[in-house]
This record gives sequence, C-alpha cells and structure tokens, in this order.
Amino acid sequence: MTSSAFDIYRPETLGTSVVFASPHSGCDYPDDLMRRTRLDEMQIRSSEDAFIDRLFASVPELGAPLLCARMPRAYVDLNRAADELDPAVIEGVRRRGHNPRVASGLGVIPRVVAGGRPIYQGKLPLPEAEARLERVWHPYHTALRGLLAESHRAFGEAILVDCHSMPHEALDSVRRNSPRRPDVVIGDRFGASAEGQLVDRIEEAFSRAGLSVIRNAPFAGAYVTQHYGRPARRQHAVQVEIDRSLYMDEARIEPRADFGDFAALIRGVVGEIAAIGRTGLPLAAE
Repeated sequence: MTSSAFDIYRPETLGTSVVFASPHSGCDYPDDLMRRTRLDEMQIRSSEDAFIDRLFASVPELGAPLLCARMPRAYVDLNRAADELDPAVIEGVRRRGHNPRVASGLGVIPRVVAGGRPIYQGKLPLPEAEARLERVWHPYHTALRGLLAESHRAFGEAILVDCHSMPHEALDSVRRNSPRRPDVVIGDRFGASAEGQLVDRIEEAFSRAGLSVIRNAPFAGAYVTQHYGRPARRQHAVQVEIDRSLYMDEARIEPRADFGDFAALIRGVVGEIAAIGRTGLPLAAE
C-alpha cells in the first residue's frame, strides 16, 4: 500500500505479531519546503534516517509488515505528538508549558535540523502547519494503528519495532565500563513501553549478530514508544537506533560499499525478532 505520506510493504502471509516502522527515513522533499528553507539539499537531510528503509527491506520476506514514511523529518516529525507545535516557527501558536523537544526546535514541525541549524528564515502560517499534519502525520499514524490492530486481532498481541539511525558522534558522551563503543541503542522508556523479557530478546538478537547494545541512553524513545507502548494490553513498542557509520558515509549521505553485507546482517536480526512474534498460530487459524 502506498500514499503520499507512507509506503506499507506487506508479507505474502502474515507470520508474526511484530510490526516494523521507519518514521524518519522519508526523503521526498516537497517543493513547498525547499522553497522556504535556508538550507541546501545536503544540509536539510542531516536529520534524516537515510537508508533505514533499505536496511530493513527484508522485513516482508520474514513475515512482518514494514511501514516507511515518505516525507522527511524536516517537514513533519512523525515521532512527535501532533500538538507539539513550536511557537518560534509557527505563527499563532501559544506556548503551553515547557516541552524540551519543542524548546530545542524539534517539535512536530521542526525548527532546526541536526546541529541546531535553522530550517526557515521566518515563521510558517498556522494553516500551513495544520495542512502538513493532515497530509502526512495523521495518515501515517492511522496506518500504524491499523497494522498494530491487525497483529493484535491475528495473534492476541502486537510488537512494534520503531527503526531509527543515530549519528556516530551521538554516543561520544556515553560512558561505559566496556571498552567497546555501542553500535545500537534500544529504547523502551525505561521499561514502560514493552515487557522486559521481550526487550531482552530483541537485545540478544542484535548482540548475537556481533553488535554492541545499550539501553535508553541517550535515546529512550519519544512519542511513538510512549503512545503505542501498552504492555498491559499486550501491545509493546521498542525503539532501535543504529549507528549510521556502520552502513553509510555520513558526510556524503551515501551507502557504504559494504552496505549489502550490513543489510544481510540486519536481515538475520530481523528474522530473530520476527520469530519472537511466532509463539503460536494466528488466532484466526485456531
């Protein structure tokens, strides 16, 4: 299924309760954004989770659906609530208490990209911001809710794996006893968005692939894990952040020559995670 806001890649047969999603890999930069921005075509992509959709492209072959954003994070951030509007970039918006994401310029309509670089010269009219949400944010989250509901109906549970990437330097400030730099950060809102044993198994899948994993520091998960993670209702949400330098040239925003090898490694990880949701036959088959 395809829309202007997202693509859904479905398996021939739904074989697991796991749903994979990539909200920040969209790279269809609309003309209205490019006309307004003060950034060039490379600078504006610095917040993009480039190639994460390609890295997880094997998901449907392994029995799970994959939801990928088409529009970029610089246009609408799908990992924010629809009401996280920034009065510093949108006209007519009132400040409503302190929201650290909005204050840093990373609301649902971002004010800045990576490195704190401003996207716009001035402010956007409120109707324009609202139109973006109607075209992009609401359709994406309607689709995500539908996929999770489908898994819940079929398996009695839904497991969302929210797929992201992080700049290599994002972990410069993270101190660990281990001499090895982490490759992956798993976020479960410090245990609030997913059952602990499930998160353990996701971590083990990455570790068995030879990747170093830490949890919740510096990324514990944002709107998606907070909103969709409901372990008491057997709906779990886990955020996964992968070091971009493992598969891409960050300065050029190009896949590394060995991208295919790393994608094959991730395919093995995806297979193990998908197996977590294959604990029994779909309820409809019982």
